[in-house]
Amino acid sequence: MTTWEQVRRSAAAIANVVHELNYAQRQATIKRLSTDFYVFRPALTAQTFDEFLSRTAGPLAHEPSARARSLGRPVG
Repeated sequence: MTTWEQVRRSAAAIANVVHELNYAQRQATIKRLSTDFYVFRPALTAQTFDEFLSRTAGPLAHEPSARARSLGRPVG
């Protein structure tokens, strides 16, 4: 293996680490800024329509497919 191949592989590995860190930071920011994170009792239903709208303003979690649910994956 030549020196340039080692440099290229090292640069690619560093780029992959930076990409993963950026993705993790973006996901943490999305979760931190979602209104559901600050709801006092998130398992309870919304008491007013305005509360319902504020809870669903952010990105929604996708429900697993019927196949995934039949294999035991929990909903929610």
